[in-house]
Amino acid sequence: MSQPSLFGGSSGRSAVAHIDGGSRGNPGPAAYGVHIARADGAIVELKEYIGVATNNVAEYRGLVSALSWARTLGIDRLHVRSDSQLLIKQMRGEYRVKHAGLIPLWQEARVLARQIGDVQFEHVRREFNKDADRLANEAMDEAAASNIT
Repeated sequence: MSQPSLFGGSSGRSAVAHIDGGSRGNPGPAAYGVHIARADGAIVELKEYIGVATNNVAEYRGLVSALSWARTLGIDRLHVRSDSQLLIKQMRGEYRVKHAGLIPLWQEARVLARQIGDVQFEHVRREFNKDADRLANEAMDEAAASNIT
């Protein structure tokens, strides 16, 4: 299943980023995946094994990765989609960030989002986030195959 692009014919300085993080155990071996569709049609995929972490930390690391990528490339309009309702509501200011391990990641994400300018956060069902999930799982599988812990 796919959702249509929100930015049809724009200048190429906008993108939609699907982000996901996962851990095998909570905490456990963890990674994130980011699938980005640029307005010009280019697809960018980011993934990274992050060691032992919680699922929520992995989700935030994926968000920070997507925001850092956007800032570095001069993207000024980013639509972030995630199946993590907690992350989305925290980034929208609907939930407070209470967990000490998430606070610095949340703060970093907020700074990056302000630097980009127009960043929107949308919660999507898991079936609309399959590419990001695939990337996170690939990163965990590759780390396991290399015996990285």
